[in-house]
Amino acid sequence: MNNVYVLGGSQTDFQRNWSKEGKNEIALLKEAITDGLDDVGISFEDISQLNSKNKVAFYVGNFIAEEYIQQGHIGALITEVDSSFYGVPTARYEAACASGSVALDAAITKVKTGDYDVAIVVGWELMKTVNSKVGGDILGRAAYYEKEGKGIDFPFPKLFGKLADEIIEKYQLDEQRFMDSLSIISNKNYNNAKRNPLAQTRNWFMDLEQAKMRGTETNPSVGGRLAVSDCSQVTDGAAVVVLASEKYMKENYEKEFPIVKGYGHRVAPMLFEKKMKDNNNSPYILPWTRQAVEDAYNRSGLSVDDIDFFETHDCFTSSEYAAISAFGITDPGKEYEAIEKGITDFNGEKPINPSGGLIGSGHPVGASGVRMFLDLYKQLTNNAGSYQLEKSDNGMMLNIGGSATTNYAFILGKE
Repeated sequence: MNNVYVLGGSQTDFQRNWSKEGKNEIALLKEAITDGLDDVGISFEDISQLNSKNKVAFYVGNFIAEEYIQQGHIGALITEVDSSFYGVPTARYEAACASGSVALDAAITKVKTGDYDVAIVVGWELMKTVNSKVGGDILGRAAYYEKEGKGIDFPFPKLFGKLADEIIEKYQLDEQRFMDSLSIISNKNYNNAKRNPLAQTRNWFMDLEQAKMRGTETNPSVGGRLAVSDCSQVTDGAAVVVLASEKYMKENYEKEFPIVKGYGHRVAPMLFEKKMKDNNNSPYILPWTRQAVEDAYNRSGLSVDDIDFFETHDCFTSSEYAAISAFGITDPGKEYEAIEKGITDFNGEKPINPSGGLIGSGHPVGASGVRMFLDLYKQLTNNAGSYQLEKSDNGMMLNIGGSATTNYAFILGKE
C-alpha cells in the first residue's frame, strides 16, 4: 500500500449567498474546482492527460441537493465545469453531514491501492435556496425522518439539545457548569472565526456574556437547553482537496506534503434513543464516535499525545463537548476541565477548531468534512495565515453525520 499525499485545495468564502448573487451550483463548482487545481499546479489539460491513462478520478460529497436545488446525479455535474472531465470516473457520496468524509475515504482508498495517481474531492452544498423552516425539515432527513424529523420544526437543535440533557444526566454534572462550558465553546469558535478570512461569522458579534444569555431576544432558544449561540450556521459553500500517490508526487513536486496517517469509520444506531441505550455499558456518551477515533489512532500508530490540534464537528456546542473525551483529551465526564483550563483554546495545549469550526466557519453540509480536511492540510503546511498555530506536526478531524450516526476520523501529519 502506498502513502497518500495531500497536495492542497481550496474553499469558497462561506459568507457568500450564491442565490443572491444569481449564481447556481455550476458556478460554485467551477470556482471551487478551478481554485483547487490552481493551488496545486494542475491544469485542465493535465486532467485530460491523466484521464487518457486512467490515472485520475473525481469524488463528490453532497448530502441532499435533490431537496435544496432539485438536482440529482450530482457526480456527473462536474462535466459542466470543463470538458476535460469528460470520461473521468466520478460519483457522488452521501452520509448526511459526513458526506465529504465518505468521498474522502473512497478517494484515499483508490490512491492507496494504486488505482489512481490523482484523486480530486469536492464537497458542497447550497442551503440558502429555501427558508429556515423548510431547511430545517430538509436537514431532518439526516435523522430517521419518519420518527425523528417529520412534522417537527428544527429537529436537529432538539436532538442535540437532548444530547446536552443526556450528558448532564450520565455524568451527574452541575447544570450551570456544563452550560457555561458550552458558552465557552461558542465564544471560542466565534473568536477563532475572526482570524479566518473565509469564515461565515468573521464579522459577527458574539462574546461570552451573550452566549450565556440563552432564552433572550439576542440569543433565543432553539432546542431544549440550546440557543442560537450553540448552533452551526446555514451555509452555501464548497471545499476541494487534491490527493496524490507517492509516484505522482515525486515526479511532479520537489517539496514535501502531508500524508494521510490514519482513519476511522463507524456507524452508530440511527435513532438517537437507541444511541443513548447503546452507551449504558460504555463510559462514553457516544461510544461509536470514540471507536472511530480509536481506530484512527490505531491505524496511524499515534495517540492523543501526538496530535497537536483538532478540527471537530461542532454542529452544536454539545457535539464539540462530547468530542473532547472522544479524542482522549480528558476522561469522559471531565470535558469541562479542559474547557475551563483553556486546553482547547487557540493557544491551548490541544486547540480545537482553530478555523472557527462549523459554528464559526459555517456548515455547508456536504462540504464540512472536506473543509476540515483542508484545514488540517493548511495547518500542517503553514498555510493557515492569520489562524496558523505554532505547533502543527499532526492534526486530527472528526466529522459526524446525523445525530453522531456516521462517524469519521482522519489523521494527517508530516511524513
